[in-house]
Amino acid sequence: MSLILQLQHHAPSLDFRAEIPLGVITALVGPSGSGKTSILRAIAGLLRLKHEVVRVAGEAWSDSSRKLHRPTRLRSLGLVTQHYALFPHLTVQGNVEIALAHLAAGPVRSAAAQHYLALAHIAGLEARFPRELSGGQKQRVALARALAREPQVLLLDEPFSAVDRSTRKRLYVELRRLHQRLGATVVLVTHDLDEAAQLASHLILVRYGRCLQAGPMHEVLAHPCSEDAARLLDIANIFEAEVSMAPGAEDALRWGPYCLRTSHAIPAQASGPIKFAVLPHNVRLGRPDRVWDRLDNPIPCVVDEVLTLGSEALVFVKPAGLAGVRLQMQMPERVLRRYAVTEGSALTVCLRASDVIPLGMITRVPALSAEPVRGE
Repeated sequence: MSLILQLQHHAPSLDFRAEIPLGVITALVGPSGSGKTSILRAIAGLLRLKHEVVRVAGEAWSDSSRKLHRPTRLRSLGLVTQHYALFPHLTVQGNVEIALAHLAAGPVRSAAAQHYLALAHIAGLEARFPRELSGGQKQRVALARALAREPQVLLLDEPFSAVDRSTRKRLYVELRRLHQRLGATVVLVTHDLDEAAQLASHLILVRYGRCLQAGPMHEVLAHPCSEDAARLLDIANIFEAEVSMAPGAEDALRWGPYCLRTSHAIPAQASGPIKFAVLPHNVRLGRPDRVWDRLDNPIPCVVDEVLTLGSEALVFVKPAGLAGVRLQMQMPERVLRRYAVTEGSALTVCLRASDVIPLGMITRVPALSAEPVRGE
């Protein structure tokens, strides 16, 4: 069972289809204006679309073909927005109790509110007003209020963007702890790929209101399906090569003077240019005494620049025979010192066949409307 989404509209421009697994944290990642918030609002029933299907575990929340649109209040969901949307005239207790209208007012509702405040680690501040809370405390109150509805789906729209780094890391821990305890389906909107990788197990890349790629987090991060997806994942090493299809030989990528083997399927095409990617941490430093295998794809290089960032180092190298090309490597700083990698030194790197990722051709789909996407 899953959360099925089919969303199409002209303004905001959306043509989004995805299947989100239940019981896990799924991150919607994309640049500002890509439609992430609009997708979340459509799930919540706050945005009516020309064509929409929202189905949770087989139960339809929206289906425009059947003229079905269940109101937000009748959807089993909790929503935490970027600015928390707490009622300023209500106390912390009151903000959570407002989500418990299905319970009788009085001791029962009060006790339930205190239970969810304790669950979100904000107990003891029941009498305070939102203006008296820090950003992290407001976020916890908003989360407690969302959880009070005991939702099937918890929607989080950039919930950590307004807090400082140390508070954000503590809130990451609390969210993971809550998810393990409650097992709800969480859809997290974020533009921060690092945040998504820490919190989510499923990833959906969104651009121009469309799904670029979706799948388990580790698979999408390691194997982008297109150049657009690779750039959205901030992969630095994207290059152009020719598809080599010599009679009687295996397919390979001709990159200047090098014939790169890849263990991944090359997109079907007769011949010609294609983009490929290699993640910086998969560019391997070859030891001088190494016996090279043909699947190692060894390439002699000269070090052009070395940057140390704490315990990690970024090394930019120029492959021999490829004018104007710089290949980025990422390695522990101790490896940098052990092998005396310095600017101007010669070395050999290998791009293993399993790490050379052919990318599909870029598909430039015209927008459904000249209007920009509203929302994240």
